[in-house]
Amino acid sequence: MHDAGDIQFAPVPPDPVAQSPEWLKAIGRFLDWLLSPFGRLLGASWNWVEIALLVGAAIGVVWIIWALLWPLWQDRKVRARTAAPDWTPAREEALALLEDADRLAAEGRYDEAAHLLLQRSIGQIASARPDWLSPSSTAREIGAITALPQSARHAFAEIAGLVERARYALRRLDAGDWSAARAAYARFALERLEAAS
Repeated sequence: MHDAGDIQFAPVPPDPVAQSPEWLKAIGRFLDWLLSPFGRLLGASWNWVEIALLVGAAIGVVWIIWALLWPLWQDRKVRARTAAPDWTPAREEALALLEDADRLAAEGRYDEAAHLLLQRSIGQIASARPDWLSPSSTAREIGAITALPQSARHAFAEIAGLVERARYALRRLDAGDWSAARAAYARFALERLEAAS
């Protein structure tokens, strides 16, 4: 087998080591001269460096937590300050709105009657608390205002859902839908006033 020429038994000579160019060696010497004192200092005082890194990491974690929680806490304070749990529209206003909407519903115009409830409800909210609304506020955003009383949010969301269905899903409202929208508004606007009186 040693006589076969296609099998190599002798070790392969190593590749010649490539020599670095002189300019690269010069840069290496310069960096060694520049950074070696810092490296020796760092190695000698590694315990202090480690403590400083841990303290810095702890400060960073506290800062991140503060940056995330501070706006939430501020928002909660603002909501608590601007909450109006007892807000309801004036009784005369609510009765006039229901009368106008009932007139439309009596003509079979249930979509328009529910839309009127929604529009005037937005007007009532805007006149009571203009800081809660902006010109671009949508019905869903208004229904999610946490400063509104829970009963107002529920009534508003129910009416807005019916109006959205009629306007955007093109499913006309019927008498049952109108009754649900009217009951939601009356439950919020009138029952609380009657309970208070």
